[in-house]
Amino acid sequence: MKANYENWVPKRLIFSSFGASVIAAYFTYAGYKKDMVELTVIFAIVSILFLFATFRLTFMYMAFSYDGKRQLSRRIIDGTAECLGEVKGQILEVGAGSGALSIAVAKKNPDAKVIGVDRWGKEYAAFSKALCEENAKAEGVGNVEFKQGSASSLDFEDEVFDGLVCNYVYSNISGFNKQELILESLRTVKKGGKFAIHDIMTKSKYGDIEKLVDKLRADGYEEVHLIRTDEGRFMSKFEGYFCGLRGSMLLVGTK
Repeated sequence: MKANYENWVPKRLIFSSFGASVIAAYFTYAGYKKDMVELTVIFAIVSILFLFATFRLTFMYMAFSYDGKRQLSRRIIDGTAECLGEVKGQILEVGAGSGALSIAVAKKNPDAKVIGVDRWGKEYAAFSKALCEENAKAEGVGNVEFKQGSASSLDFEDEVFDGLVCNYVYSNISGFNKQELILESLRTVKKGGKFAIHDIMTKSKYGDIEKLVDKLRADGYEEVHLIRTDEGRFMSKFEGYFCGLRGSMLLVGTK
């Protein structure tokens, strides 16, 4: 039995983009046959744009695939788990997805209990609690549990976890201040607990992330720092840009 962590880029998105390109190409030809120059040009541009999008999505799919040569997803997951370090007790993952990070952390910390929470919404329909549990079973990992939950309002008391991990979650949650979402997660971490939070922390998504770092340090957090992961650590600069991950950083530290 082999784990199935799914791909961050759904195949249906690639097929939809290619289909749109073909349809636009058809209307380009139809416009050309009827000597409708303006319409021909518009649909030709649309067709080229969708064709480029298809190429980019295909590149991303191949890069993220757990069965491909690059295995960018695995490198990001394992790298984030490694940055958390050794933790005993309970570890929380916010946004479990297909269970990859929770399972990776559980493997690195066999004496700990990892709890992965996610709301498993329709945006990522391929991900589910059942898939997470199947993957844990396939990997032979028993020190992990998955629960339904929301990153904006975690159903846990203050300071109950010894570690916290998160990977590309907060930037995908609309309608909430990303820094406040991080603080909501850190609320559940014990004094002395470790955290490794990986996300696209650009100013457009997060505002001034350095202000959050300063706040955490002022509140007594230790060894808090940001690590760029899109300049060679997890991915090359080109991959970061072309895969839409430019601005990826790890926020690590101890509460």
